[in-house]
Amino acid sequence: MKEVFVRVDRCLGCHSCQIACAVEHSASKKLFGAILESPGPRYRLFIEKADGLNIPLTCRHCDPAPCAEACVAGSITRDARGAVVQNENRCIGCWTCVMVCPYGVVGRKQDRKVAVKCDRCQDREVPACVGACPTKALLFAEPDEFGAAVRKSRAGVLVGTLLG
Repeated sequence: MKEVFVRVDRCLGCHSCQIACAVEHSASKKLFGAILESPGPRYRLFIEKADGLNIPLTCRHCDPAPCAEACVAGSITRDARGAVVQNENRCIGCWTCVMVCPYGVVGRKQDRKVAVKCDRCQDREVPACVGACPTKALLFAEPDEFGAAVRKSRAGVLVGTLLG
């Protein structure tokens, strides 16, 4: 199953991913339309600063998923692709999912008392956040594919250090 991976050294903290996420989850699916919506659409990933780095955080679609296990309303489930998704119509706003999320990435919809979380943009081949990242700090890939890319990059750095 593909995951959203972060290359922390590339993140500028520009928030393009958050804007793309909010637009993708808006009624209009257009930037200027989304700006005019009331209430405004909610993004589902967060940019945090830690030790001078910008860290994009989003749902890791854990297996097992603490949010799904804790959801008393059955609002959070795993879909056929393996993504942990939420049916907002079933959410009762108890915030148990917020309390058990190990990454703190379950948010709240402003107009209703319902939780929101990353759904990996179910209608898209690549999540909006990944497609919008100007530095390619976000990647949508299989874990082995991501690992291979990291190894190749680090091997190049090591060779440069050894030869330089």
